[in-house]
Amino acid sequence: MPGNYLPTIKALVEINRGNTAKAVEILETARPYELGSPSNISMSLSLYPVYVRGLAYLSAKQGTEAVAEFQKIISHQGIVQTEPIGGLAQLGLARAYAMLSATAKARAAYQEFLTLWKDADPDIPLLITAKAESEKLQ
Repeated sequence: MPGNYLPTIKALVEINRGNTAKAVEILETARPYELGSPSNISMSLSLYPVYVRGLAYLSAKQGTEAVAEFQKIISHQGIVQTEPIGGLAQLGLARAYAMLSATAKARAAYQEFLTLWKDADPDIPLLITAKAESEKLQ
C-alpha cells in the first residue's frame, strides 16, 4: 500500500494547514489503489485515502462531495469489517448531511454512529462531541 500511505499523510498535513484543495489534489495519486490491497495487508487500509478525502471536503464545506466519499466506505463493509474507519466514516457522513441541512439523514447517520459506539468509553472526546452534535439536531 505504498501508493496510499504517503499521499494520505501528506493530505492530512495539508488539511491541518487549511489547504483542503491541495489535500484533495494529493489524494488523486492514491485513487488507483483504493479498494485494493496486497493479500498480506489489511484491505481496510485501502480506504484511508477515501476517508481523508472526505475530511478534506468537510473542511472545505463541500458537503455533497464529503457524503460521496464517506458513503464509499460505508458501502464496502466487507472491506471495512470491524476497523474503526467504518464508524468514523459514519460520523463524517452525519456531519456532511448536517452541513447540507439534510437533518433527517444527519440524525439517522449520527444514530448509527452512536449505536456503533454504544459500548465505548463515554469519556472519549470524539464520542462526547458526536453526542453534542447529534443533540443539536433534535
